[in-house]
Amino acid sequence: MIVVMLLSFRFANHRSFRDEQQLNLTPVYGSDAGDPSVVEAVPVAGVFGANASGKSNLLDALSFLRDLAVDSDRRVEPGLGLPRRPFRLEPEFVTSPSRYVVDLLLNGIRHTYGCTIDNERVVEEWLYHYPLKKKRRIFERDGDQFAWGEQSGRHGDLEKIAEITAPTALYLSTAARFTHRTPAPTATTSDPLQQVYLWFRGLRSRRRPSVLYFGAMAHAWPDGTPEQRHLVALLQAADLGILDVRVEQYHREVLAIADEEAYALDRTASRQIGEVEGRRLKFTHRGANGETILDLADESTGTQQLLDLSIVAMDTLRDGGLMTVDEIDASLHPMLTAKLIGLFQSSTTNPRRSQLLFTSHDVTLLGTFDSEEVLLRDQIWFTEKNNDGASVLYPLTDFRPRRAGENRPRRYLNGNYGGVPDLSTDLFEQALVGRGELDAQATH
Repeated sequence: MIVVMLLSFRFANHRSFRDEQQLNLTPVYGSDAGDPSVVEAVPVAGVFGANASGKSNLLDALSFLRDLAVDSDRRVEPGLGLPRRPFRLEPEFVTSPSRYVVDLLLNGIRHTYGCTIDNERVVEEWLYHYPLKKKRRIFERDGDQFAWGEQSGRHGDLEKIAEITAPTALYLSTAARFTHRTPAPTATTSDPLQQVYLWFRGLRSRRRPSVLYFGAMAHAWPDGTPEQRHLVALLQAADLGILDVRVEQYHREVLAIADEEAYALDRTASRQIGEVEGRRLKFTHRGANGETILDLADESTGTQQLLDLSIVAMDTLRDGGLMTVDEIDASLHPMLTAKLIGLFQSSTTNPRRSQLLFTSHDVTLLGTFDSEEVLLRDQIWFTEKNNDGASVLYPLTDFRPRRAGENRPRRYLNGNYGGVPDLSTDLFEQALVGRGELDAQATH
């Protein structure tokens, strides 16, 4: 069985994060995670913190690196620089490089991939792996100069690809494109470059669903597969009143333009009726007078959120890899969120050791459901901002929490772990009083 896991993620100078931070997913407590000899990384990590403390920016940094690794050879044009997202509260960091590094476990072997970029180009890039626990260089890049490891002689075409790698493109994405050897995301490969590239390509990120996602959800729905039955069963178990889900094909007439040049001269000419095809989801509910069919847009925001997350979670649990979710608790009941997280915690539903990384404001996730902890001690992280406006990331384990008997939700809300807003009731009241005075002045 192929196992791919994120061991750690380090980054610096990205959005609200100025200094280097590290999200370390290696288990701290072997007794919490089972046999430490077979658990290389925790399957779930939750990040908590005040609004604007940096939670979303952590996920954004990982997604930013993913986009560079997969598409930089196609999406970034030479000569236009790199569109990046540095820390902007101190002018010198706007031009200082940004750095991103992932440690991965791929088929039992640790890999370290990273890059440093500035506004103009890729400054550094490197890939190492550790067969037999010994560090082996795959390649190192310093500007336009490349150094190769012992295995580079077996892949002479990779050196040729280095010569055509644009200054604004990562070598990783360029090599994956031009070797014409990119396998399917679930395929096996012994090439470290391909393994790392496939991990990035398989990384799934989710935010709140919107109408824009409705069509994507319909196309992602696994119609006629075992996964469809599992998803319907999950929606039924969530007590949403849904009996069944089906996909409906539809055709819609649209106005099409046959000749762009003629249309530019005469807006009333060269137009014809065209037709587009699509898919949409239909939901069966039981009502007082029998069954009723509803569109996805008619379902509650919570149902839409659960459906979207469930589809992506099912794919991740099936294929392996990492799923990230910003505000996983948005529009969901805490018990539903806990059950979704539990799918990744269980070896029964997660035999491939897929991973879930999420942000949340829901403090109940720091506690227990059904007498089981939703998150273990080494699966909880916090973000907060320093007095200079820079975000920091730190784990609950810094506070040496007790395994049992510690009321984590209450201690978090009391500020024992940090990561909570510093609110002043007086300032809130003064803001409203000031507004009232302004309104009174405006009437005179």
